[in-house]
Amino acid sequence: SLVWAARPGMLFQKNRESSLHPLNLSWVFGYNSRLAVHSLMDGEDRVLLYVSSHTVVIHDILGNKQYHLQGHTDVISCLCVSENKRWVATADRGPDALIIVWDSYSGVPVRTIFKSHPEDGVRAIAISQDAKYLVTISAGTVQKVCVWRWTLPTEEPMCSTELSPEFGCQNHVIFNPQNPHEFVSNSKTQVIFYLWVRQSQLWDENTAWLLSPQSFKCLVGQFSQSVFHFNNAQALTGTSAGKLVVWDMDNPRTLPEELPAKPHGITATKVVSMQEESLTVLQVLDSCIVTGDVKGQVKFYDGQLRLLTTYSHDKVGPIRSISFSTILRDPPGAFPGSSQPFLTSWSDSWNSVSLALNRNFILSTSDATMFHVATDSANFERITKEAKKAVNAIACHPQEPLVAAGSHCGLLKVWDYKQTQYLVSRIFTKANIQCLSYDPEGYLLAAGFTDGSVCILDAISLQSICEEFQFSQGPVTHISFSHDCKYLATADENYTVTVYKRVLQNGRRCWEHLAGLDSHYKRIRSILFGVHSGSNEPRLLSLGEDRQLVEYDLRSSIKDHLVVTHRDRLEQAAVPLCLTWYPQLSTESFFLTANNCYKMKLYNTTTKMCRKTLLGPTYGSPLEKIQILPRTSSADPQQHYLVYITKDKVGLQVLPVDGNPHKSSAFICHPDGASDLAVSHDGRYIFTAGGKECTFMKWKVNLPALDAAAFLGGEDLIPFYNLLDGGREGEFSRELEDYFYYVQLCNQGVNTRENRQVSTHIPLEEIPSVMRAIGFYPSEEEIEDMINEVRFSKYVDTGEEVTNINLGDFIKLYINHRPALGLSMKTIQRAFQVLGYDNKKGDKVIDRGDFLSLLQCRGEQMTEDELAECLTTLLDRRPKKGGSEQDTCDLTGAEALTEEEIPAEITAEIFVSDILGLPIAE
Repeated sequence: SLVWAARPGMLFQKNRESSLHPLNLSWVFGYNSRLAVHSLMDGEDRVLLYVSSHTVVIHDILGNKQYHLQGHTDVISCLCVSENKRWVATADRGPDALIIVWDSYSGVPVRTIFKSHPEDGVRAIAISQDAKYLVTISAGTVQKVCVWRWTLPTEEPMCSTELSPEFGCQNHVIFNPQNPHEFVSNSKTQVIFYLWVRQSQLWDENTAWLLSPQSFKCLVGQFSQSVFHFNNAQALTGTSAGKLVVWDMDNPRTLPEELPAKPHGITATKVVSMQEESLTVLQVLDSCIVTGDVKGQVKFYDGQLRLLTTYSHDKVGPIRSISFSTILRDPPGAFPGSSQPFLTSWSDSWNSVSLALNRNFILSTSDATMFHVATDSANFERITKEAKKAVNAIACHPQEPLVAAGSHCGLLKVWDYKQTQYLVSRIFTKANIQCLSYDPEGYLLAAGFTDGSVCILDAISLQSICEEFQFSQGPVTHISFSHDCKYLATADENYTVTVYKRVLQNGRRCWEHLAGLDSHYKRIRSILFGVHSGSNEPRLLSLGEDRQLVEYDLRSSIKDHLVVTHRDRLEQAAVPLCLTWYPQLSTESFFLTANNCYKMKLYNTTTKMCRKTLLGPTYGSPLEKIQILPRTSSADPQQHYLVYITKDKVGLQVLPVDGNPHKSSAFICHPDGASDLAVSHDGRYIFTAGGKECTFMKWKVNLPALDAAAFLGGEDLIPFYNLLDGGREGEFSRELEDYFYYVQLCNQGVNTRENRQVSTHIPLEEIPSVMRAIGFYPSEEEIEDMINEVRFSKYVDTGEEVTNINLGDFIKLYINHRPALGLSMKTIQRAFQVLGYDNKKGDKVIDRGDFLSLLQCRGEQMTEDELAECLTTLLDRRPKKGGSEQDTCDLTGAEALTEEEIPAEITAEIFVSDILGLPIAE
C-alpha cells in the first residue's frame, strides 16, 4: 500500500498536476497562529507542518513546495504529532466533528473517526508515545474526555468520562511518555490527572485527580501547559506568573487491578519561581525541561530545574509552540551562548543533555511569525511573518502575476503567485485594511481602511503617492477604479458612496475628492464601474440590501455634489447580494445579480428590466461575490465562466446561466467565512480570503473538468427533469403534462364537439394557472417577470413577441422561478415575528382584523371581493344548515367568512395548516 511503502521525503515527489476537479488548492498563504507548528524534517530538507483553516499544510521551506492534507469540512481546532513525526492527528469543532489520523510520509488519511464529539467538537488532542492511543477533550460546557485506540476499526472510544464545568475549560492535554495509561490536562485554573485501566478486555471509566491554585499558599497565576517529568515521579505545570508547579506522584506506580476508590497519589510539593515573564510553552526533551515565554525566550533546564542555556532574540514575540528537529548536530564543547564548558559533575547525564542541546528547533509566535533556530550558533532565521488578524482584502494585478493581501493588523503584502515568492510589504499602524483594488493600468493600488480613510499607493513600492483621504465616516467596504483610471469610487458601512477624481496639478497627476452621497439606507453590497454604450465614458452603479440599484452621472457631478441618474428597485422580496457585468453572449447587454434566495437574474443594462430569472448554485448559502473569469489565450472565445464565493465555498459556473446544476461546481475554502475574491489576469488562478481565519488561498482552475461534469450531467431537458420530484417518469412530471394539456382543452372549450387541435404549446396567459396548479404560488410581480421573460425572449433578434410556450420551456421556467429550497415554515414564522405581537400564552399572533387589513392594504393589495373569493376557496365555505347561501352573502365580503372560520388570534401554524391547508413538517 501507499502507507506501507512510504518513506520520509517522498511526499513532494508525487505528481499532482493532473486532477479531476475544476478547482484545486495550489497554495495556502498564512496559518492558524493559535495552533502549534511542527518540524517534520530539518537539514537539507526543512519541512514544517501547520494548520491553515480546515487544511493541514506540509511545507517544504527550502524547496518552496506545499502538500495539503484535505479532509476536514470545518476549521481544525487542534492537532498533535507522534514522537517519530510520522503520524499526525487533527480534529475540528464542527457539528459533526472529525478526528483524522494522517501518515505524513505519504499524505494518506489512515483513520477517520466520525462524530467523536458531535455536539461541540474537539478542544484538545494528544497522541501517546507509542502512537497507539489518542486522547480528546470536547469543547462543550460539560467537557467529555475520551481515549481512542485509533489503530482499531471502531467508532467508540475505549473509555470516557465527563468533567464538571467547575473544572474550567480544559484546553491542553498530554500523555505520560513512559506510561500511555496516564495523561494530564489543564485549564487556566485547574489541573486534572487521569488514569485508565483495562479489565477483562473491557475499558473502565477514567479516574481524575483534581488540583487547583487554591492548593497553594502563594500567587501562582493561570496555568498554561503541563508535562510529565522524565524521571516519571513528578509532573510540572507552567503558569502566567513565570512559575513552575511541581507535582509529586507515587513511584513506582503500577496499574491497579481496579480503579482506586478515591483520588490519591498526586501532591503539589512546591512552586518554583523561574522568571518574571509568563510561561506559554512547557516541554520535556530527552533529559531537559524546555520553556517558552511571552518575551520570546527559550530556556533549557536540567531535571533539578537548573538553567542550562537560553535562546532569545528581540524580534521574537510571545512563543506559541516549540518543535525540535530529529536530526542531531555534532556535540559542541560548551553551551550555546555561554563561555562555560560542561561540568564534569554532570557526566552521568552528558549524553541525554547533549542530545537535547544539539537539536535545532522551530519557534512559532502568537503574532504569526515562524523562526528556525540553529542551536550551535544561536542564529534566529525568520521563516515567515503572516497576518495575525483577519484577512479581508485581496486584489490581483491586471497584467502581472502579483497578488496583494491586506489584513486587520495593518499588514499589506504582495506576492508573485506564479513563483509563490514574497516581494514587498508595508505595515499600516493607524488602521486596519478592509479592501484593495489595483487600477486597470497596474500602476496604482488603492486601499480602504476600517477608520474610513483611503490611501492610493504605488503598486510596486507600496508608498503613498498622495495624502490619505478621510471622507468616509465608517469602514470602507468596497473600492474600485474606472476603466480609464480617471475615477475611484468607494462604499462604506454608513451606506455612502464616495467618488475621487484624477486631476492635473502643476503638470502632475494627482487625486482629489469629488463628492459623496448617502445613496442607500441599508448595507451596500457592490459598486461597479462600466462603460456607457456608444461612448468611452465611465458608468458607475451601486447595489444595496435595500434592493436599490443606483446609477450615477459622473460627467455632471461637481465638487461635493454627486448626481444620480436612476434609482431602480430590483427585487420584490429577495435581497440582492452581488452584481457584475454579463459577457456579451447575444446582441442584448445585461448585468447579472445574485440574491439571497439562490436566484440569479439578468437585467437589461439600459431599461433595467428583468429579462431572466435563473436557479443559481445551491451549496448551503447564497452567492456573496461574483466575477467573470478572464479568458486564457488558448480558451474558446465563445466559452465564458463565472467565479463566485458563498459563505464558505468557492466555485465556478459555466455561462450562459440556464439553471442547469451540473454546470456549477464548488469547494469548501474557508469554513469560518470567505471574505473576498480575486481572479488572476489570465484566468488561471482564483484567490479567496478567509477573514478571521487569517489566511488566503490560491486555487488552480481546471476548466476541462467542469466542462466534462456539465456534459455528463446530460443535455437539453435531462438535467431539468432530474430536478422534478420523481424525475421524468415520476408522478409529478405526468401530472404537469396533464395540466398542460388540460389548459388546451379549456381554451378550445370543454364541451365542444369539434375536432381537437392538440398542440405542444399553451398561451402565455395560462402560465400562472398551471404554476399554481402544481404548487408554486408566484406573486403578481413574479408572474409579470415570467411572462415578460418568455414574451421578449426573441424580441431583440427578430423584433417579434412570443405568445405561447411549450412544455420543455415551461419546465425550465418552473425550475428557475420556484423557491429553490421549497416552501419554508421559517419564512412564515419570521413574517409573524415582524407583523404580530405576543399573546397571553407567549405565542406570536396576528389579530384577525389586522390580518384582513394587511392583505388589503399592504404589499400587492387584494380587493375585498378577491379576498372573499380566496378565503371561500381555501376554507371550503358552505351554507349553514337551515339557512341559505343568500343568508351567508348578506354579510360584507370577507367578514362573512372570518367570524366562525378564522380565530380571533392567528398563529403561523394556524395560518399554514387551517387557512392555507398545507402540511407542517415535523
